[in-house]
Amino acid sequence: MRDVTKLMINKYKILDLGFDFMGYSFKKENELSFHHLIIPKRLCKVKNINDDGYVEWNGAILRQSTSHNYLHLIERYDRDIFLKITGEMIDENLRGNIDIDNLKNIDDALCNFEKEYSNLVKDEYTKRLIRR
Repeated sequence: MRDVTKLMINKYKILDLGFDFMGYSFKKENELSFHHLIIPKRLCKVKNINDDGYVEWNGAILRQSTSHNYLHLIERYDRDIFLKITGEMIDENLRGNIDIDNLKNIDDALCNFEKEYSNLVKDEYTKRLIRR
């Protein structure tokens, strides 16, 4: 696990909360991963962002097998919903905490995706802290 990932897990008290930036729970710290928020990993070298963009201002902590994979699926099929969710996580990152209002807004966006693309959504993607 990268140092910035560990730093963010501690800063945002992810282990104490028991859920990630999108409201997905996890059991073990090794289930968590760094998600590039602003500059995608594939563009970080070109833009000279140190260590392939693994810097706090460019990241969110997500559970790899659910929220991280799900967000990349959303990115491929619905750019607007992807940008809405990313914007909420950028807000969490800027404020330095995970906020219930951000999680509700993320859930709203996820629910919209799930209505539109139900055939793509795995059951585990619908199991999150906030469900309306």
